[in-house]
Amino acid sequence: MSDSDGKKTLGLRGAPARPSNVKQSFSHGRTKNVVVETKRKRVVVPKPGGQKPSGPGAGPVGDPSKRPAGITDAEMDRRLKAVQAAKARETVEAAKREADEKARAEDRERRRAEIDAKEAAEREREESLKAKALEDARRKDEAEAATQAAAAPAQPAAVKQQPNKALPASPVRKTDRDREDTDKRNRQNEDNRRSGKLTLNQALSGREGGRQLSMAQMKRKQERARQKAVGGNVEREKIVRNVNLPPAIVVSELAIRMAEKTGAVVKALMNNGLMVTQNETIDADTAELIIEEFGHKVVRVSDADVEDVIKVIDDDEKDLQPRPPVITIMGHVDHGKTSLLDAIRNAKVVAGEAGGITQHIGAYQVTTDTGAVLSFLDTPGHAAFTSMRSRGAQVTDIVVLVVAADDAVMPQTIEAINHAKAAKVPMIVAINKIDRPAANAQKVRTDLLQHEVVVEQMSGEVQDVEVSAVTGQGLDQLLEAIALQSELLELKANPDRAAIGAVIEAQLDVGRGPVATVLIQNGTLRQGDIFVVGEQYGKVRALINDQGERVKEAGPSVPVEVLGLNGTPEAGDVLSVTETEAQAREIAEYRANAAKDKRAAAGAATTLEQLMANAKANEDVSELPILIKADVQGSAEAIVQAMEKIGNDEVRVRVLHSGVGAITETDVGLAEASGAPIMGFNVRANASARNTANQKSVEIRYYSVIYDLVDDVKAAASGLLSNEIKENFIGYANIKEVFKVTGVGKVAGCLVTEGVARRSAGVRLLRDNVVIHEGTLKTLKRFKDEVPEVQSGQECGMAFENYDDIRPGDVIEIFEREEVTRTLS
Repeated sequence: MSDSDGKKTLGLRGAPARPSNVKQSFSHGRTKNVVVETKRKRVVVPKPGGQKPSGPGAGPVGDPSKRPAGITDAEMDRRLKAVQAAKARETVEAAKREADEKARAEDRERRRAEIDAKEAAEREREESLKAKALEDARRKDEAEAATQAAAAPAQPAAVKQQPNKALPASPVRKTDRDREDTDKRNRQNEDNRRSGKLTLNQALSGREGGRQLSMAQMKRKQERARQKAVGGNVEREKIVRNVNLPPAIVVSELAIRMAEKTGAVVKALMNNGLMVTQNETIDADTAELIIEEFGHKVVRVSDADVEDVIKVIDDDEKDLQPRPPVITIMGHVDHGKTSLLDAIRNAKVVAGEAGGITQHIGAYQVTTDTGAVLSFLDTPGHAAFTSMRSRGAQVTDIVVLVVAADDAVMPQTIEAINHAKAAKVPMIVAINKIDRPAANAQKVRTDLLQHEVVVEQMSGEVQDVEVSAVTGQGLDQLLEAIALQSELLELKANPDRAAIGAVIEAQLDVGRGPVATVLIQNGTLRQGDIFVVGEQYGKVRALINDQGERVKEAGPSVPVEVLGLNGTPEAGDVLSVTETEAQAREIAEYRANAAKDKRAAAGAATTLEQLMANAKANEDVSELPILIKADVQGSAEAIVQAMEKIGNDEVRVRVLHSGVGAITETDVGLAEASGAPIMGFNVRANASARNTANQKSVEIRYYSVIYDLVDDVKAAASGLLSNEIKENFIGYANIKEVFKVTGVGKVAGCLVTEGVARRSAGVRLLRDNVVIHEGTLKTLKRFKDEVPEVQSGQECGMAFENYDDIRPGDVIEIFEREEVTRTLS
């Protein structure tokens, strides 16, 4: 069978075309004829007798002669079923459309009836009000007429009847035109109500230029339409807000705080002569004018207001309870402060200190035999720890000044006296080492008089006790003196409030993280409290007392180690408890930014002239850069202060970085970039830092005694000093005669009158005691031989290097230069 046997291609080509003409009309009487062809679509409709009988064993479907060629019975059956299903769907959809249209019509009729009823009620109300107003006006006119009639009784009665003739006419009936306007307005309201509903087609098509109303805007629009329909007030009442105004604010943020549109705020600024956008910043005064223009109230705030959450509470007298006194042990280095405290505590802290000297500030709590609780602070006595002693004096109640009986008053003793006077705290003098043969307590009392410290034995008010940390002599009398002094002070605190404390020491522990030794001054610090301390904040993870035991809370005058900080605070910072972690974080960030700005302002040169002057001043100054890592914050601070004191006009020590904790790779990288050594005080470098230091040849030095560190840095800085040139005069010679020698020039025949003349020495030519030349000798001969030196009383011949202006009677001064190594004092 061929491919074209009995088959036809499906399409519309066989459909007959119906050509027709269409006349188009345009403006200005122009017309145009257009030929339009219409093609009909062939629809195959089976005849009633050609359907396939249902049921099994049915014969062929339809008449094969009237069926398109190549169509089988099964395919014809499928086509018929598809046509029947399409007709059934059309019938169902038509019925559904009719039902929907009927429902919509009923809904429209119902809404139109409601609107008509509302309008009728409104008209009735307006008519009743109008009738009432006319009635009131009529009564008023009648009353006026009666008053006039009483005033003039002789007037004709016809005049009295005149007001009654002005009765209002009946209301004019609504015309057909008014009724059409009402129907048109009702249909418009109907369309507006329908437009408030957002359909999928409207959302996809993007009506109104693609800009759609939000759900809140649509609700507000519907609410306004509803209020307008019932005759309510559409205008909303103005809400007056309290606007917090910082020193500077962005325009968009100002609009948000006022709950106004950003465009309106920008427009107001432009009306005031400021061409700004919503992302620009304006000052507080300009913003205040805009806020008042919008009718809101201004509340001026600043960045420092974040610290207002730390409330200063004035404790009620009935809430105060007695608290233990805080005693600070102060005095000169090696006068026995820590040994004395060890004798009181029955401990041995001195044995654990490197070099036998205290290099950390320690906090301890002691219970005496009488049951009294005392809190002790042990401060270092070395000259480098001035700030530590100052902190100890600021947080203390009583200062115990320890003076060695065999050493009397020393520089750090005087400094401790000044700290105690500045802090305005009472002082008790403990004359230690009274058991030694060279002890002289009376000399100590006399020396203290020079610094305005008058003890009781010298008719003063300051208590003094002779003690011995070795034998225990006088310890009971010292504790009694402390107890007596604390009773006089009447120390009280409120333990039932948020805690406030001072950081005595801070360090970075490898296993525990940042750790701060805090002395609680008021309130009670509990585990889980959120606090801020200086530029750091945290949550109390654990509290450890001076015995190394974990405690749940710490009351007033109790020293504890606090764990849970996010960083290492500075020694001397104040710890304050806050309500939330967000408050603590905000306060810490504000303090950190303020400190950063302060450092930047201090380090920046204000003018170009200042910058050039500083560069010129530092041009001839040699610097020794170093990095310092210490175990605790106080030690790092003390070392930095000691380094700043080393140097003179030619050399100085520059501390690139100081920190707390182990030496890390970051420190090694900084040291390599700046060519500086790393000084570790009671810390070590970790394994990776050691390997990096070995690869990059960075020097790391470890120290446990601050004396050694200061001495080594001082020696290294001394190496940067240029050597001092010192001249030593070794002889004088008088020129007797001048000879001219071929190939040599002028040669002076001299007599050495003093010292010795050396060939390698420097010489000066003096004429009438005035130096006219300084140089070296070209030749030194004795008779005809070249000699290295000529002794006093002998004659010789001398020739100068590149100089011939010599005369008889001149004096030659012979000297040698010596380089002397300089050191920093």
